[in-house]
Amino acid sequence: MKEKLRFGVIGAGRMGTNHAKVISKRDDVELVGICDTNTWSAQIAAWRCGAMAFSDYRELLPKIDAVIVAVPTERHYEIGMASLEAGLHTLIEKPIASNIDEARLLLDKSQDRGVQLQVGHVERFNPAVLAAIEHISEPRFLTVERLGPYDPRMAGIGVVLDLMIHDLDILLTLVDSKVTSLEALGASLISKHEDIANVRVRFENGCIADLTASRISLKRCRKIRIFQESSYISLDYLNASLDVYRKKRPDIKNLLKDVERVTPRLTRRGSLDIEIDHFTECIRNNRKPWPSAEYGIEALKLALQITEELEKYEVGSHGGSASFLPRIGGAIRNAARSLSKNLGSEQEPRP
Repeated sequence: MKEKLRFGVIGAGRMGTNHAKVISKRDDVELVGICDTNTWSAQIAAWRCGAMAFSDYRELLPKIDAVIVAVPTERHYEIGMASLEAGLHTLIEKPIASNIDEARLLLDKSQDRGVQLQVGHVERFNPAVLAAIEHISEPRFLTVERLGPYDPRMAGIGVVLDLMIHDLDILLTLVDSKVTSLEALGASLISKHEDIANVRVRFENGCIADLTASRISLKRCRKIRIFQESSYISLDYLNASLDVYRKKRPDIKNLLKDVERVTPRLTRRGSLDIEIDHFTECIRNNRKPWPSAEYGIEALKLALQITEELEKYEVGSHGGSASFLPRIGGAIRNAARSLSKNLGSEQEPRP
């Protein structure tokens, strides 16, 4: 292995540019080039990061050892497969591919070529998530909110594959049990796919998780709350903050005295930097990445099950119409109103 790993980034959108900035600041790797079919975008990103610009990824691949694939989901398989066939260690942004067959082919190719394949589930490397894992044993109930404004660049996929898949990956990581059933409601308001979705996931061990993802909210909110037998954990992805509330004794008589609040000290490093650090270490030490292709496939599988559940109600067929389906309209309206109210008050409960 060369002293400095030569990296390339394919895709000069928001995520690709962020990856490039992080890589360009590291001392242990070299950012060789940034590629995008939009030549102007590639040139601007390359100029800012001190790298070369490419408009054809095939010209970049022979010059590097590792690649970040940050292109639209429908091109993950094409470019990911070309990178793996070239013998490159490859990090593909989430979701790993558009469907399970493509994802498995990517996994098989990485194993055949003996290179690392990591999926860009960056929330795994959020300092608050890394710290929270130390306090989680057997979660019984989880609530998850991931709300934000609409991004036209993601109009080709629904909010489940766009945003919720982050939380599905975290959910499958935290709950060591098989999914037994799920219920899902959603609606398209802006795009041709679901822009808001509410999902309840049930696990074999009795754990239940309620997830909400929306890309029609003006205010960003990314939180997860985890309830287990003797503690409650509140995690804020956006602010990388964590609060753990736990019992001091089995019987609670006084909430203020018998429950303690712990606020772990978190690293100030960014999630993307930690993710790249992990990817680099896996390459150098020939270790399977934590967000491996296998984990990426499981998250994608659950996300596709949810979208199939939504399609039973023809959600997403309105092409941007603001109307809801009569059968589930009331439920979704109530959920939307509830979300709207919650956006106005983001205070955490205090013991």
